[in-house]
Amino acid sequence: MRTIVILAIISVCLAGCGQVAVDQQGDEAVVVSPLAPVISAPSVVGVYPGTPFLHTVGTTGAGSVSFSAVNLPDGLVIDSESGMITGVIDEAGEYTATVTATSFYGSTSSDLTIVVGDTLALTPPMGWMTWNMFAGNISEQLIMEIADAMVATGMRDAGYSYIVIDDLWQGKRNANGYIGPDPKKFPNGIKVLADYVHSKGLKLGIYSDAAPRTCAGALGSLGYEDKDADTYADWGVDYLKYDYCGAPGDQETAIKRYTVMADALKATDRSIMFAACEWGPRKPWLWAADAGANVWRTTWDIRDTWDHGQFDSGHNGIINCLDRHIGLEQYVGPGRWNDPDMIIAGLNGKGGPSNANGAKGCTDIEYRSQMSLWALLAAPLITSFDVRNADEATLEILLNTEVIEIDQDPLGIAASRIVKDGELETWARPLADGSKAVGLLNRDDKPRQMTVTWNQLNIEGNHTVRNVWTQKSEGVFETGFTTQVPSHGVVLVKISEK
Repeated sequence: MRTIVILAIISVCLAGCGQVAVDQQGDEAVVVSPLAPVISAPSVVGVYPGTPFLHTVGTTGAGSVSFSAVNLPDGLVIDSESGMITGVIDEAGEYTATVTATSFYGSTSSDLTIVVGDTLALTPPMGWMTWNMFAGNISEQLIMEIADAMVATGMRDAGYSYIVIDDLWQGKRNANGYIGPDPKKFPNGIKVLADYVHSKGLKLGIYSDAAPRTCAGALGSLGYEDKDADTYADWGVDYLKYDYCGAPGDQETAIKRYTVMADALKATDRSIMFAACEWGPRKPWLWAADAGANVWRTTWDIRDTWDHGQFDSGHNGIINCLDRHIGLEQYVGPGRWNDPDMIIAGLNGKGGPSNANGAKGCTDIEYRSQMSLWALLAAPLITSFDVRNADEATLEILLNTEVIEIDQDPLGIAASRIVKDGELETWARPLADGSKAVGLLNRDDKPRQMTVTWNQLNIEGNHTVRNVWTQKSEGVFETGFTTQVPSHGVVLVKISEK
């Protein structure tokens, strides 16, 4: 069955749609408007049985869009105006629905696989978090404005679905031990805020710590795991970032404390994604998935810099994060992801904690390189900048659908570094459609010519090379591909058999 159907081609062209593409299908030439809606990743989502489901069908393209779906599992409905799929699925299983987005310019259909079982985060989570930009300067009004901006900028439709409130949201515990938010920052409570975020087709996350106090000195969850998990569920929280400040340094205690919180979350009536923020010293890639985490931090907090010159709790740049991941690709897969910390594009040297110890910001080339490398690593794409004032260069980086598709590839295999030649590195990961995503990284301070050979990729014969950032074909090549890579740049390509 064809997945692209064009509506009213004559009317579209009379309306001045500009140049159109021709999709040759055997003897049939189908004109495809470049303004027609395209459905964004992810194509597979997970949810626990009997818990609320929310997924927004994001699209790119022009004009207003209406949505429909066939073969949705019992219990789910799609809103024709917003594309929000909501409801509850009671029966475990794997369901494949076909969703359709239609505008004046055309109609696009795509399969959405919904896996109802015991695994969340079948692709790496995407979203936004408060800390790197705002630290403790957070409020109900800020979160609502960020939610509005994520819709207005197209971030939600590109797949950024979580808004996570980091540290310093906490107020006090009541006489029964249940925690509440800071009443000055969140006067109407977190549930009202969660309802607002959900109404925008987004999900809400929150933060705590596996100790009596958090990194910033607010109330943690140690000894209150069940009560806090129940509270988050009652509020409608969808994601918990669980830090490890103030906790013992041994691995055994970390495993125990994360397992206790994971079990508490799973005992609620919500599907709450669990992010273990242990930073890497206790090697969480070895045990965090078994402890119940969906993602786990592999590095100290990232700073807004390319290379901080060293790696510790106050110094950590893009390259320093990357270097921690050599050999860690073996621990990644659907439901279990290495997290090298937040995407820093958009901070531009203006963040709070992200500019510690002389981190003064990156160039757009360096921000684009981070986006490329995190996509290759199959890492969470969690941003932390003022979305309300997003500039064009930042949105160009964050909204590139082909880069996001690599990150969200349902096969879930992270890239390996297959070549290191001084300051030049080649990273590659296989994709579900049989192609390969390849990143040519130039860590040098000057532009360099780089080559990837088919022998290095274990392929042979003619292959098409598509530049993911320009979204244009580089041509067909028989034995390899050579290109110029800017200083601190990554040329990200998708290589497919011709």
